Amino acid sequence: MRSGLGWAVMTVAIVAPAAASVVKDGVDAWQRGDYATAVAIWRPLAQAGDGDAAFNLAQAYKLGRGVPSDLGQAKSWYGKAAQAGHIQGAANYGLLLFQDGDRKSAMPWIAKASAAGDPRAQYVYGTALFNGDLAPRDWPKAYALMTRAAAAGLPQATTSLSQMDQYMSADDRQKGMQMATQMASQPVPPTGRHIVTAGNDVAVGPAADAPSDLSALPSKPLKSHAPAPVAIAKPGPKPAAAKPVIADSSAPAKAEPRIAATSGGRWQVQLGAYGSQDGAATAWHKLSAKLGGLAPSYQKAGAVVRLRAGPLGDKAAAEKACAAAKSAGAACFPVAP
Repeated sequence: MRSGLGWAVMTVAIVAPAAASVVKDGVDAWQRGDYATAVAIWRPLAQAGDGDAAFNLAQAYKLGRGVPSDLGQAKSWYGKAAQAGHIQGAANYGLLLFQDGDRKSAMPWIAKASAAGDPRAQYVYGTALFNGDLAPRDWPKAYALMTRAAAAGLPQATTSLSQMDQYMSADDRQKGMQMATQMASQPVPPTGRHIVTAGNDVAVGPAADAPSDLSALPSKPLKSHAPAPVAIAKPGPKPAAAKPVIADSSAPAKAEPRIAATSGGRWQVQLGAYGSQDGAATAWHKLSAKLGGLAPSYQKAGAVVRLRAGPLGDKAAAEKACAAAKSAGAACFPVAP
């Protein structure tokens, strides 16, 4: 958390907002760097129950702009934003409660934000569902939420998803991927019309395209009370010889458009984690009709071998490759450089 520089000697007068001020007026002032005016506009609106204004006021306190840095005040205003139905406010409030050790109070807010599509909340709630810690154990749903968080670009979710692959059966992974596809097809509720997302960045319009400020995200997943060698708890005996989820290839194959590799590209897609390189190579052989323009790579990660393919030029190209892989029944998520 950063503190504003030189607040003690600030001499600029705070301009009283006009009676007809709306949240966007504060956003405009913030974008000009006039943080004090922005705060003065948002405060009465937030006190009157406007979720966007409450979220923005929380951001101002968190960043120390227009007001002294005060994480307690930030949490309070995130809570008011959450109570007004603001999704990012609910996520930030839940994550701050979680960091403060009040995990029981945090989880309903995190679950709510997760259901609305916030990637940070999906990561934390997915871990809770996997471990059966603070939420009933539900592996397919945990896998679905972690897949969505990984697709949004959270590196912690990508790591956790690989760990889940070591313990989950092919059937549970397939159910999770189907749930993730259903989640992706649902309309995303608006997070706010006029909100400050983080730092000097200002979003005017829907802000659901990318996760906002990640600084409240825990650095590690939830841990089970039982000791385990990985961050996600090992849930007992490892399922015996689970086969990778690959579509039935018994029918004659149809010609498929090839996904083109991008020279110099650094994005990849991950297609699963297998008990051996032979297993990963077999899976690639079955997927090559869909992704034959890409080159496979086999990466040892503990007891498993990750199957990845690339190179791809950007996230959009990686998502297109994943769509082709998923049409064949394979698990897939983009891997950023």
